Amino acid sequence: MTKTQKIIYWVTTVILVFGLLASGIQQLLRLEVEGALAPPFAWGIAKLGYPVYVLTILGVWKLLGAVVLLIPKYPLLKEWAYAGMFFLFTGALFSHVASDHPWYELVPATTLLILTILSCYFRPTDKKILRSES
Repeated sequence: MTKTQKIIYWVTTVILVFGLLASGIQQLLRLEVEGALAPPFAWGIAKLGYPVYVLTILGVWKLLGAVVLLIPKYPLLKEWAYAGMFFLFTGALFSHVASDHPWYELVPATTLLILTILSCYFRPTDKKILRSES
């Protein structure tokens, strides 16, 4: 693995982890507002037609995924985390497109999906299950 590949891996992974932590915490710490259709930070999920409790599930998954990406070893767990993030962000993209939302609402999920793909692709071989023998 070249130095450039290591830099790409760490930059994309750190930004991805920051995005996961920020959005996961935001989703877990939502506050109910009396008289509001949806609590703060939940307007997007309600706008997509999902129940607000989905935020708790997504928030927990994002925090766990961020931790898994940063802990050393456990390549199988990392594979699962990357797969989960891929499904999470492609599902978010599809939900926005299916709900006829404007393009700018796709930007966060698209950005995190691209970071997920880059981080997964450029990760060092010791963090992968299948290692090349070359």
